[in-house]
Amino acid sequence: MKCPYCSFEESKVIDSRPTDEGERIRRRRECLNCQKRFTTYEIIESLPIIVIKKDKSREPFNREKVLNGLMRACEKRPVSLDTIEKIVDDIEATISNSLDREVSTRKIGELIMEKLKNVDEVAYVRFASVYRQFKDINTFMEELNNLLREK
Repeated sequence: MKCPYCSFEESKVIDSRPTDEGERIRRRRECLNCQKRFTTYEIIESLPIIVIKKDKSREPFNREKVLNGLMRACEKRPVSLDTIEKIVDDIEATISNSLDREVSTRKIGELIMEKLKNVDEVAYVRFASVYRQFKDINTFMEELNNLLREK
């Protein structure tokens, strides 16, 4: 495992523990060169999930894209990284547990918004504004009114 700090290729495992109901193993490692510590995850390799994009092109599911989108929506909000990672884990599990091996970006976006709505309403509106590509202030206000009605 290559060290993210100095790129040295040897490290030792300091701690190992199962996460996500035993689906993954979290390993705490220490670089043998610079002695800095970092975390890696070991997961079971499974059939890839294919994402169908708006332009009908297909690509493998990338949890980093979901994580980055959530990080942007939650920027400067009181949402912990653990909460964000839990949302990504839940979304990935929902998609993996479905019988379909293909999922649309629309479905992923809806799952993200469903989770964000319960965590932080400002982050939800931020994500929705990018995801739904509000054309003007009226569509933005409609979304806010829907949020208020649901509350």
